[in-house]
Amino acid sequence: MFFFLTIPSGEASRRGTQEQLIHQALLQLAAGDTGAIGEIYKHSSTRVFALALSILGNPQDAEDILHDTYIQLCRMADRYNGNGKPLPWILTITRNLARMKLRRHSSSELPLEDWQEIQTGDSALTAEDRLVLSAALTCLDETERQVVMLHAVAGFKHREIAQIVGLSLPGTISKYRRAIKKLANRLQEDVR
Repeated sequence: MFFFLTIPSGEASRRGTQEQLIHQALLQLAAGDTGAIGEIYKHSSTRVFALALSILGNPQDAEDILHDTYIQLCRMADRYNGNGKPLPWILTITRNLARMKLRRHSSSELPLEDWQEIQTGDSALTAEDRLVLSAALTCLDETERQVVMLHAVAGFKHREIAQIVGLSLPGTISKYRRAIKKLANRLQEDVR
């Protein structure tokens, strides 16, 4: 019933290719090619925005963090160690910027309809999927909502989500499963 919340098998190879493209672009950026930031943005902006939105809960604040992340990348590209894992490095910058923003300002709760704004052209979610995710927002706590959004919308793996939200891998999987059960119960109640 919840097959739409899994990542298609071809997604793993596509993500590996994206990681390589981001890695190459970061190396070019570190070498002074400022045009490489466009390539980095193209292959990482959906995830950066989804992470910022899941932390801040406000699309305008998430857009600010999206912008600030790429400004920071331009400034810090020479610090990239070139280990071939650029996305975790970029997401760490995003997470740190989002947490600093949270400390500076109290963020308002995200209206239900605004969560749909995280959809982009490369997302595989259908209108039904978005409806299900919207229902999830009303019955899940903040951490459960963040785990579901990062997995279902942004396509993060559970181990990546564990690092992002600061939980253990089993804790993240447990939160995800609990959230899916809550969602299923909520949908069954709505059908009755």
